[in-house]
Amino acid sequence: MGRYYQGDIEGKFWFTVQSSDDADHFGVEGQSTELYYFFGKENLKDIKKGIKECLKGLGDWKDKLDTFFTNNEGYNEKMLWDQIKLNKVKARKMLKLYARHRLGVEILACLEKEGSCSFSAEL
Repeated sequence: MGRYYQGDIEGKFWFTVQSSDDADHFGVEGQSTELYYFFGKENLKDIKKGIKECLKGLGDWKDKLDTFFTNNEGYNEKMLWDQIKLNKVKARKMLKLYARHRLGVEILACLEKEGSCSFSAEL
């Protein structure tokens, strides 16, 4: 069982590392018991700022995680350690930032293509 978001963009929140309100990080707060997000051109600055903060927090781990997830559909602690030397303590923080970054990039791409981006997220 997972938690999903759907609308102009669709996907599944990362298990244990990504909260349903993760899109709040990009300047719009979700509304209602099911979080609803609407991003317009006025949010572009906040979205880009959020993405930049994620990249800063990820540092060199961004490229390592890109490679890891290109080669693996799923993950566990042992795989992260064996393949990229990401230990348990650091893994949660890096995966949270990585998942948030991917969501931000998805929101940005939708906004740039469509002029707005809206979606709801399950709690």
